[in-house]
Amino acid sequence: MQLEERIEAFAKLGHFLSQFSTEKIEQKEGVLFNDIFFDGFNLLIKRAKETNGWFTEENVLFAIQNWSILLNKSNLIEFTSSYNLNVNSPKTIAIITAGNIPLVGFHDFLSVLLSGNDALVKQSSNDKYFLPFMATYLKQVTPKFKGKITFTGGKLSNFDAVIATGSDNTARYFDYYFSKYPHIIRQNRNSVAVLTGKESHKELENLGEDIFRYFGLGCRSVSKLYIPKGYNFDNFFKAIFKYKDIINYKKYSNNYDYNKAVYLMSLFKLEENGFLMLKEDKSYGSPIASLFYETYDSLDDLKNKLTNDSEKIQCIVSKNIFKNEVGFGQTQVPKLTEFADGIDTLKFLENLAI
Repeated sequence: MQLEERIEAFAKLGHFLSQFSTEKIEQKEGVLFNDIFFDGFNLLIKRAKETNGWFTEENVLFAIQNWSILLNKSNLIEFTSSYNLNVNSPKTIAIITAGNIPLVGFHDFLSVLLSGNDALVKQSSNDKYFLPFMATYLKQVTPKFKGKITFTGGKLSNFDAVIATGSDNTARYFDYYFSKYPHIIRQNRNSVAVLTGKESHKELENLGEDIFRYFGLGCRSVSKLYIPKGYNFDNFFKAIFKYKDIINYKKYSNNYDYNKAVYLMSLFKLEENGFLMLKEDKSYGSPIASLFYETYDSLDDLKNKLTNDSEKIQCIVSKNIFKNEVGFGQTQVPKLTEFADGIDTLKFLENLAI
């Protein structure tokens, strides 16, 4: 199968996904195989929360909507244009996915198949239905994908390389178990925002999207703020007030109550507004419903610190401070070329053919 055929198939998948957005779910004319797939996919979305309580319909639709935007022909052509992906002898790539946010493993799935290789996928039990459904759609659209996509719940075997995502603990296990194979192994990372006190109300409001989308469970979710000394949180709290209804979601409120009790019993000083707690802490990863913060004296010193800790950080949200910064409200809508952990997956796959 040629690269052009693979791109065309994923573009058709993108067209199918475009029927499902946070604004509405509506069948469109001209979408291939809607009679077979539309109702089933809609049901998966409605029932996602039964498998993973964090997968609200809005968050699932948000993830699907973003992928529908990215999966168009021009984006996919641009994404693949810098690589030689006409593979004569396909390799089998084992993909181990996480399940923290909806479709978190889709980029690896896309990259492996676009590269012309075969995908052997071991999914998290927290997100195990969407990828197989999409794989079935791809096979219906382009039958040449049959035999190139396998899902397994058991022990991985008969593969040539590995792309695995997990926690710091599982990453150590992956490193040991897959050491003899070419591999990409990802572990915990967190995202931070650097504030100067000059941010507009809209920018701080958009920052709320970076904090609260997916309940803060993604590696691209902002879990820590860097603020200048003497920073007043009043404007920040006013701006994020629009997200107040998140406390009405039971799993989130349970975490809020639990973590607040732990902090208060430990006599930690907190800033809080009834749905988010701010705690001064040098760590990067904050618990659900809380956000760590740290003050800085010098932006130059802070740049050096974050550069030295780059392997712990996924995104830095700021305005005209860092070279590879992400704009306020943009962490959860990455481009195809924003590879997780900064590791170029397509280059890794391209090199396997050499």
